[in-house]
Amino acid sequence: MTATYADLFDDAGLQAAFRRLDALTPATQPQWGQMNVSAMLAHLNVAYEMLYETKHKRPNALLRFLLRAFLKNKVVGPAPYARNTPTAPQFKIADSRDFAVERDRLIAYMRRMHGEGRARFEGRESASFGPLTANEWNVMFSKHLDHHLTQFGV
Repeated sequence: MTATYADLFDDAGLQAAFRRLDALTPATQPQWGQMNVSAMLAHLNVAYEMLYETKHKRPNALLRFLLRAFLKNKVVGPAPYARNTPTAPQFKIADSRDFAVERDRLIAYMRRMHGEGRARFEGRESASFGPLTANEWNVMFSKHLDHHLTQFGV
């Protein structure tokens, strides 16, 4: 099964994603999984932190090779994630997070990516997967967002 994901480089796609985010509240409950809504938003922010910040350690050469060989196509390909898919340690949110802060951070990251535009992402290096096409970057972020918004019923 494959899916089509919102184009976060496109104004309409970005606005559609924001409408879904606006449907969340601090009390929104997951339909599966263990994260609360604030932790889920923080979890989504980790992918952008890996792109824009230096707070997460870059995988070593062997791990990057393994990630490209065995995980890249699952992350940037069109097939949706299965429910309760295991996550990398840096994506696990162990502490309490503020809903509004995490939502606002996510929106700011999404606006930044959108503002930089598709051309800026064509061939851009991913710390985990090497160079990606702009479409692969979009699928990676949009599919992850869709997976977790669906998890929370929006």
